[in-house]
Amino acid sequence: MWRFVAVKWMVMRRVIAIALAGASLGGCSSMSWDMFKSAPPTVQVRLESNPPGADARTSLGPGCKTPCSVSVPAPEAPFAVDYALNKYQPTSVPVNVIKNPGDFTTPASVTTDPNPVFAELQPAVPPKPAKKKPHRPKRPKPAAAAPAAAPADAAAPAAGSAFPDPNAGKR
Repeated sequence: MWRFVAVKWMVMRRVIAIALAGASLGGCSSMSWDMFKSAPPTVQVRLESNPPGADARTSLGPGCKTPCSVSVPAPEAPFAVDYALNKYQPTSVPVNVIKNPGDFTTPASVTTDPNPVFAELQPAVPPKPAKKKPHRPKRPKPAAAAPAAAPADAAAPAAGSAFPDPNAGKR
């Protein structure tokens, strides 16, 4: 019985070893050196605003509600942080990337300037209310003009008219 268990164990070890070798060789044609590269460095960026509570979003993607910190992949070029808060004007702050290549004694590093990234948000100017014209009562319409074929004495206003003739004494 003991021999049977030992043989079974040896067979299982060989099956496992062959399966692992087959799995590693099966992907040999698609194997690349990328697996030996280290992960791209990340940078911690502190985001702050006055007043606090603004939505801050980097042009690289990550964002949060201030005050907070985000981790961004070390960019090759400067980026921006956009701030938005209700009742305040949105603003954008440029951020420079500083890369230190390092040497034999120090590792390479990436930092940002400024850090923390700070924005002073300005209150939004409320729209001016539309000016309303004062209400004026409508004037009564003048009496209808006399027909053109009326006699000459019809042009004179009636004695009891509410609108006297302005040219009455000048004729």
